[in-house]
Amino acid sequence: MFINAYAYPFQSTLFVSYLVSTLLAFVMMMVLTPFIKQTALRYNHVDRPSHRKVHQKPVPRLGGIAICIATITALLIAWFTGSFGPASAIDLSLKALLIGSFCFFCIGLADDFFDLSPILRLVAQCVIVVILWSGGMRIECLSLPLFNSLPLAWLSLPVTLLWIVGVVNAINWIDGLDGLAAGVGSIAAAISFVLCLQSGQFTSALVCIALLGSLLGFLMFNFNPAQIFMGDGGSHFVGFLLAALCITGFDREPTTVSALLPLLVLSMPLVDMTAVILSRLYSGCSPFSADKRHLHHRLLKFGLTHRSAVLFIYVLSFWCGSLALLSAGAPGCLLIVGSSTAALLFSACKAALTKPSALAS
Repeated sequence: MFINAYAYPFQSTLFVSYLVSTLLAFVMMMVLTPFIKQTALRYNHVDRPSHRKVHQKPVPRLGGIAICIATITALLIAWFTGSFGPASAIDLSLKALLIGSFCFFCIGLADDFFDLSPILRLVAQCVIVVILWSGGMRIECLSLPLFNSLPLAWLSLPVTLLWIVGVVNAINWIDGLDGLAAGVGSIAAAISFVLCLQSGQFTSALVCIALLGSLLGFLMFNFNPAQIFMGDGGSHFVGFLLAALCITGFDREPTTVSALLPLLVLSMPLVDMTAVILSRLYSGCSPFSADKRHLHHRLLKFGLTHRSAVLFIYVLSFWCGSLALLSAGAPGCLLIVGSSTAALLFSACKAALTKPSALAS
């Protein structure tokens, strides 16, 4: 069953749609990003250095505009050219993804311009999730080890709310080093693409691949030294799409494996966010207070260079994603897990042998 679902796109016009959508999103990013960068500089919409930030000079922070435009435009073109098939129920799913992602993008963009309070931003996120949940985007059951499928009933809303808002803020919080959020998002989108193909959710797979093209294009300008940041608009957009795709695109059958897949794909940012929140609460601080407790900050403090810290987290994210592929039984998963494990061990050994220059100074 998996092989048929996985092979089908490559025996049809869907393969062309995947390729065109990725390239279109990538090319649009290459065109839009320099324009948005210059516009942000002209109107002084920049992220300025501070005690809790790593960059040393003002950097434009509106790259999320390009990511949103490129991804949605690529998907709309695919939609209107018939890549999603005839008008049907999948159109409703796609509409929910597009509308929800744009709404979350607007929240983040408003924060980029007006510096919203954490509470106001959280309330706005919750309102949008409640509306989407009412429209059918929801987690309806959970499958836990030693238990059968557990219908959530009235708990569906808080669980869906916790998942989407949690992922969005997790992606937002790891956006602290050049190329970090875009790279982790690219890895999650690529892993999600394969998992969507496995479950036969070809519409969701096309969304994954369009997002991947946009993020790879953005990395051309965002990797260290970054010329532009995605800002909260970009991190909210990417975070929502990744969270929603885990609901609409993975295996719909209520199994323990299907319940674990989203957690494995996004485990790195989710674990980092959870650890930071617990650390802040333990210290008597607000969970919304900005500080340098994130994994990337600790790696820099340990002595890794900016690029080395980012690449280490890339490898860690890919290793977690490879476990999701292994759990789902993807083709070549053993080779992928073995390669990612070897890369992670090599990166960890290299990091351990790094002289903690930051501490020594």
